[in-house]
Amino acid sequence: MDDDVEVEAVAPAEAVDSHLAARLVAGDRDALAEMYRRWSSLVHTIALRSLANTADAEDVTQQVFVAAWSGRHTLRPDRGSPAAWLVGITKHRIADLHAQRARRARDLHAVATAAVVAPAVTVEDWADRLLLVHELERMGDPRAAILRLAFLEDQTHEQIADRLAMPLGTVKSHVRRGLLELRNRLKEVERVPSD
Repeated sequence: MDDDVEVEAVAPAEAVDSHLAARLVAGDRDALAEMYRRWSSLVHTIALRSLANTADAEDVTQQVFVAAWSGRHTLRPDRGSPAAWLVGITKHRIADLHAQRARRARDLHAVATAAVVAPAVTVEDWADRLLLVHELERMGDPRAAILRLAFLEDQTHEQIADRLAMPLGTVKSHVRRGLLELRNRLKEVERVPSD
């Protein structure tokens, strides 16, 4: 019996690693805990050096061991050590996080470059806009709806035709007639003296 203990104590590292890998593949949770004790600092160090963020490195470390458990059937001790397998998983998780960061940076850049500073709005602009909305309400649909889409929502004639399921020519006619009607109404408003 003492001989068995002595043989186990001097067993090569590869044999110990191979046995640990076989236990993990078989679904032994204690094998995962042992792997975590042995190699979590290695995984964390690799992640920290690449990501330069402690919280991200901790997240990656956790993800690596969760992935190791769920993907334990892919561990092949005959193709390399469990440590090398964990390093491979780590590199994939790090690459995923770098890609996610790049997407987020690209999206933020796109939003920042697309942002347009709104021009200063004067009281006269608001008054004109309110007058326009009031006159459109008096006009009635479908002409008022078409003009709202054209001038307040800045849609093209084609977009309006698609949105309202109307022929393009009809939309253009409503815009032309509506503008004439609006011009006449606005002329009437200009003639009314203000108090």
